[in-house]
Amino acid sequence: MFGNLGFGELMVMLVIVLVLFGAKRVPEISASFGKGIREFKKNLSDVEGTLLESHSSPPIASYRQPIEQARSMPAHDDTPSEPKRLL
Repeated sequence: MFGNLGFGELMVMLVIVLVLFGAKRVPEISASFGKGIREFKKNLSDVEGTLLESHSSPPIASYRQPIEQARSMPAHDDTPSEPKRLL
């Protein structure tokens, strides 16, 4: 999450938050921020699960019939044929 931020940048952000909100409100803000992130991840996993359920692939048995049909078809003859001549 903080991949591009160094220690100095994080300390500056912490000082700014302390100045803006005060030491008493920082725990409340961080708790509500954590709850929001948790709820977002929960909803994201719910949506992901719903999408996976609705787009699941059919069972393998449904592919068996087309494969058997393809196997029973005559083999293609790869011998070159004589080209058609116009004259």
